[in-house]
Amino acid sequence: MTAQATEQFIQQGGCACGHVRYEVIAEPLYVHCCHCTWCQRESGAAFALNAMVESNCINLLKTPPILIDTPSESGQGQKIARCPQCQVALWSHYGGLGELLSFIKVGTLDDPDTMPPDIHIFTQSKQDWIRLPADGLIFERYYNRKELWPESSLTRFNALLEQRQ
Repeated sequence: MTAQATEQFIQQGGCACGHVRYEVIAEPLYVHCCHCTWCQRESGAAFALNAMVESNCINLLKTPPILIDTPSESGQGQKIARCPQCQVALWSHYGGLGELLSFIKVGTLDDPDTMPPDIHIFTQSKQDWIRLPADGLIFERYYNRKELWPESSLTRFNALLEQRQ
């Protein structure tokens, strides 16, 4: 994947051993903090923090990751991009848009504070000790993106839907 930056937004990230390095050249469409039990099990943590960005807005700076087919709760499966050496998960591609859309694991960014969560989802299964922000967007299950996403993100997402077809 090699894309040209069209905005001033550039963030870099990589795996734990440094073998895989990447840069993101577009702001995320939306950032999910998912509290579902599937994400908890997959990540080994209380939630997963994923920034959605078009895959062509990720430039590889070093070794490419390997894609591992993994089951998902939806039944459509996902492909997790992992470092071939340290096996750290860098991003995922889910069944809906496949490899057109990447769910970047925010913790793999050099500066993860640049991509805070826009929304907390599947909070019905969050860990009891987690305290969510009083002013945050919080949903027990999923939500309607047409009601919450900025118009620019919806436009970019719709362009991906057109590419898929």
